[in-house]
Order: sequence, then C-alpha cells, then structure tokens
Amino acid sequence: MLISMARLAATIVFTMTATLTGAAPDLATRVTQLTRATEWTRQDAIPLRFKTHHPQGLVKIGDQLFLSSVEVLNRDAGKGVGHLFQFDISGKLIAELKLGEGAIYHPGGLDYDGRYLWVAVAEYRPNSQSIVYRIDPRTMTASEMFRFGDHLGALVHDTETHSLHGVSWGSRVFYRWPLSRDGRVKTAAQPVRVANPSHYIDYQDCKFAGQRRMACTGVTEFRITPGSEPFRLGGIDLISLRDHRPIHQVPLLLWIRGLDLAHNPVWLEPTASGLRGYFVPEDDDSTLYVYETK
Repeated sequence: MLISMARLAATIVFTMTATLTGAAPDLATRVTQLTRATEWTRQDAIPLRFKTHHPQGLVKIGDQLFLSSVEVLNRDAGKGVGHLFQFDISGKLIAELKLGEGAIYHPGGLDYDGRYLWVAVAEYRPNSQSIVYRIDPRTMTASEMFRFGDHLGALVHDTETHSLHGVSWGSRVFYRWPLSRDGRVKTAAQPVRVANPSHYIDYQDCKFAGQRRMACTGVTEFRITPGSEPFRLGGIDLISLRDHRPIHQVPLLLWIRGLDLAHNPVWLEPTASGLRGYFVPEDDDSTLYVYETK
C-alpha cells in the first residue's frame, strides 16, 4: 500500500499511525470494486472487554480504536449519557470520554481527518438539535465547535475543500458547512441543505474517502407485516460530496445472529489485495468483527 506525504505528516504529529488520510483515494477505489458477489472472509472476532451500550461510530488509528456510543437511561424523559471509548486491538479499554449535555446525549458516526475526530451528539429523536464536537484523540479532550437545530447522525470532514458534511436522522438530508482556518463553521445556522436522492439505506457511519467523496455504511429494515420481526439489510455507499449523489452502492450480505454487520459502527480500510472491514453490530457485550475481501 502506498503511503502519502499527508499520512506521513499525520504520523509525525500523532504518534499513532493515521490510517485513513493517506489511503483515502484507495479506499474509494476499493469500494467501487465491491459487488453483490464479493466474498468477505472473517479474519477475527475480538470481544470488547467493557460495556459498550449502543455503539454508533468507529475509527481506527494505528492499533487503537475509537467507538462512539449512547447509553440510554430513560429515553422518554430524555435521559442518557454519550460516550467515546478508546480501546486497543485486543479489546481492552484505554480511556473514556463523556459527551453531550442534558437531553443531548446521542453521539452519531465518527470521522477522522488525520488530526481530529469529529462527532455530533444529538437528542434521541429526529428534527431535534445537536452539538458538534472536535476531539483530540491523543488527549481525549473535546472542543464544542457549534450547535445546530437538527439531529445529525454522522459527520464527515472534507479536508480537500475544508468543509464539514452532516447527515440527518435517517440520512434524508445532507448538510454542508464551510470551515474557517481554525476549524469552526462560518455560518452554523445556514448550511447548504440537500435532500438525499437515494432511499436504499439509512446511513449510520460515514468517512471521508478523498477526491470529494465519502463512504457511508448503514442499514434498511423490511417488515412483511406491521409489527413483524424486521429483516435487516446492510450496505456500503460511495457518495459524491459535490452534489451528494451516490456513485456506487452495494449491499453487504453479512449477518451475525440476525444483525447485519453494517448495523452501526463500521471502519473500512484498503489492503494490498482488497478491503478490510471492522464492525461492531451488537449492543452492551459487543464483539469487534474483522472481515476481508478477496
């Protein structure tokens, strides 16, 4: 795998290797090569040695991982705790950071720009409000960047155009904010707003993939009759950040005890011969599943 100068610079700044920034164009290429017939082979299943609650987003930096999660205490009363967990590849917890305030306790998907993690914490309902945080993974400290009047379920930092992209509850709406030099938005209340033209899956976790594209994973549920047990289908989409239209869409035909692997947190990275995925589909007593394509 080729290592770009941007990736080398991130390694110098951050002692843990940045895996996404330099490899992003290759990630997008790998995603476009996926089809329904692509074979995924399990490489590992690592029990996480801490209570994960309801995982949401995942980022891998070197041999350490960062997992956003929501702990629901009383959803009707708007009570809960937002978490960001740092753990190693063996599943051992290293550090924990609590995020949000009051009824704003639901973290969404994570993105990593080579220096900072980006996550939005929202009320646990659509059409609500969010706090956007930028987190230093070296120190596990969070800075509030801005607040916004909608539920943001995922964030992506486009480092090429220095803009931030948000995904609403159910990913029905995309938002885009230009960023200033200090990483703050110029007009928090007035982003560019674009309706999602795709209704294939609801995006849960999104990552910047280079060349003004993002890779999003998510799930859709089908019920034969109202109230029946749902059938869940996961998928991977490559989306243009120019017009927010899908470039390539493919289902992910992998399940664990009825749960699709793309149910919530996903990290994808290119390998020399294909693609590697890290998945955490289960709540509370979770396992980190590692799969590779041939």
